[in-house]
Amino acid sequence: MNGDESTLTIRAIDLFCGVGGLTHGLAQAGIEVAAGIDIDPACKYPYEANNKSTFIEGDVSALSASEVAQLIDGADVSMIAGCAPCQPFSTYSRSGRSKKRGDDWQLVEKFGKLVKEIQPDLVTMENVPQLLDHPVFEQFLESLDGYSIEWSVVQAVRIGIPQTRKRLVLIASKLGADGLSLPQSEGKANTVRQAIGRLRPLKAGESDPKDRLHVASRLSKTNLERIRHSKQGGTWRDWPDGLQAACHQKSSGATYPSVYGRMSWDEASPTITTQCFGYGNGRFGHPEQDRAISLREAAILQTFPPKYKFVRPDEPVRFSVLGRLIGNAVPVRLGEVVGQTVVAHAAQFTRPGGFADG
Repeated sequence: MNGDESTLTIRAIDLFCGVGGLTHGLAQAGIEVAAGIDIDPACKYPYEANNKSTFIEGDVSALSASEVAQLIDGADVSMIAGCAPCQPFSTYSRSGRSKKRGDDWQLVEKFGKLVKEIQPDLVTMENVPQLLDHPVFEQFLESLDGYSIEWSVVQAVRIGIPQTRKRLVLIASKLGADGLSLPQSEGKANTVRQAIGRLRPLKAGESDPKDRLHVASRLSKTNLERIRHSKQGGTWRDWPDGLQAACHQKSSGATYPSVYGRMSWDEASPTITTQCFGYGNGRFGHPEQDRAISLREAAILQTFPPKYKFVRPDEPVRFSVLGRLIGNAVPVRLGEVVGQTVVAHAAQFTRPGGFADG
């Protein structure tokens, strides 16, 4: 290693990279991301159009350790990063209540196996907090034998993400133990207004002629009446009886107070999910315009830059596809904070007199 902080090279591989939220954040922090790997071909264009990294379409579970090792070889500090799909654990998943072992569990195990075989200098993993309650997390920790490890459940609003999202973030290092904890500021949280308040107003079903991603889904006549009766931060209980759905009249309906809700301007948004473009799928109504949030607004709430490219100019905008890509993404700001943390951490051990000197 060269020992010069100004020219220190940290080279990473982003497993389960999606459209590049984690990659983009790491790059903003000064980390060279050699490549991102994902099984979804729809991720290729947005990943490569916005990042100076190569997209490799492939199944992470089928990767060999030698393939991954070659991608991060030759750097001062090597790093494996990623967010294995978390559907078995997520409260937003249809399978979230199931504790059966599924393919996505095996992806977490594969992540750990690659780390154990490659032994990179740094490892970071992001996932849902529910992962902590499952044996696969302990197994992942076992794969980090010989590493200093820090993990915590991060409140997104405390690191500059305008969402109530909570995420499990783990950082492991073979360099040393100091400086691995993520900062969690107690300052004022970002709000929906600060994030999307300046975007062009839209009607339901309308798109911005200057930005195809700033497009809102259509609303039925009934749902248009419902959102007109919805208050910021309110629920379907604000509607006249005639507008309430039959399921809301049942006792079971009381457990879903946030569906068909509006966001509040001066609070953080709810967690952005793959169905965030639908008014009836959560509190995804715009704070004051009579529509659900647009795809662009969802992406900005995920802290993607306002001009991040998600679809080729000659391809149609499909809500189901882009909603999935945006909702499944790692927020860019989270990647940036992780990147800043590991860059500062590595610098402690690679400057003269540090662990890697000489």
